[in-house]
Amino acid sequence: MPALEPEIHSVTETTRQIKNLVEGNFPYTWVIGEISNCTIAGSGHVYMTLKDDAAQLRAVIWKRTASRLKFQLEDGMEVIAAGPIEVYQARGTYQLNIEQLLPQGVGALELAFRQMQEKLTAEGLFDAEHKRPIPQFPRKIALVTSPTSAAVRDMLQVITRRWKAVDLVIVPVAVQGEGAAEQIAAGIKVAEGIPQVDTIITGRGGGSLEDLWAFNEEVVARAIFECQIPIISAVGHEIDISIADLVADRRALTPSEAAELAVPLQDDISATLTHWKNQLVTNLKQRARQVRFQLDALADRPALTRPLDMIHHRATQIDELDRRLKRSTQELISRFQSQTTQLSSALDALSPLKVLSRGYSISRVETGKESETTALIKSIEQIKPGDTLQTQVSDGTITSQIQAVAKESQSGATN
Repeated sequence: MPALEPEIHSVTETTRQIKNLVEGNFPYTWVIGEISNCTIAGSGHVYMTLKDDAAQLRAVIWKRTASRLKFQLEDGMEVIAAGPIEVYQARGTYQLNIEQLLPQGVGALELAFRQMQEKLTAEGLFDAEHKRPIPQFPRKIALVTSPTSAAVRDMLQVITRRWKAVDLVIVPVAVQGEGAAEQIAAGIKVAEGIPQVDTIITGRGGGSLEDLWAFNEEVVARAIFECQIPIISAVGHEIDISIADLVADRRALTPSEAAELAVPLQDDISATLTHWKNQLVTNLKQRARQVRFQLDALADRPALTRPLDMIHHRATQIDELDRRLKRSTQELISRFQSQTTQLSSALDALSPLKVLSRGYSISRVETGKESETTALIKSIEQIKPGDTLQTQVSDGTITSQIQAVAKESQSGATN
């Protein structure tokens, strides 16, 4: 019996048969594994490998599905993935086309919340130093919320009941569903641009985590952080905490509480004003009494009752000072005169003229020098016969000529 010829297929045909076989048997499958080599392409598609201890499976999440994921994909994260397995004929490879992806051990939204909280905490969006105080007496409040919700009705009722001196404006936005986060962020920017708005409230009533999710989106958190007007966040009920609550300047447990935080209670303010008015009146009356007592005390003082007494007293003091000044001046003049007389007598006694009156004389000789015409004679060495002498006596001057000069010897004889 002749041997049968083997059926030979092309690579394309073989790969097509494998594709039909694989995709026909795995139209939709659930796989649990650990993410590795996770990359996001510029197109928005996400490529990764799912692995366990013994094998690996390539997987892809197309852009449309990836954009709807609430949490961030990370290497090492254990997930449950679901979708069809497809064969890529051009390369002869197969991969899981992920249409659903759930984190293992924790809900997708809970994981997304934790990841967003960690990210914004690291950036400092929740820091207390960025929190602005809420105005005590706001002029205009903007409510960024759904205009048809029970929450907005509660806020309007509470605000108008507590404080009538405030204007209210509603910025209508969707608070859940597709695109709600973008609307809320845009609504905050609109409210910031409304003239005289000094307080913003954003939030909604209670609901499931999915219903409240718009207030956990990053775009809303950043819009709140960048807003220059203080924002109160009121999302859900008391047990609900959103990212918006953490980044806002003030968190309210409910929309009604947000309204209470935004405006004072008019009755409390009226009572406070009445108290301060009464206190002011009491203080003014007490102060008036004190001033009256002070004025009465001043009125009884001699300076006011007998003002001339002080003038007379001062005049008497001036007269006494004048007498003392004159007496002191006279005594000083007399003392100076006495001292002057004594000094004059002493000087007179030392005067050369006084010596001349007792029979002495002073002789000078003419020198013939231009700078010094005469010189006082102290020794015979200064003169010679023929020199002209000027002799001063007590009552005049005698001019004479030297005939001879004799030097006195030690024995008393002259030469």
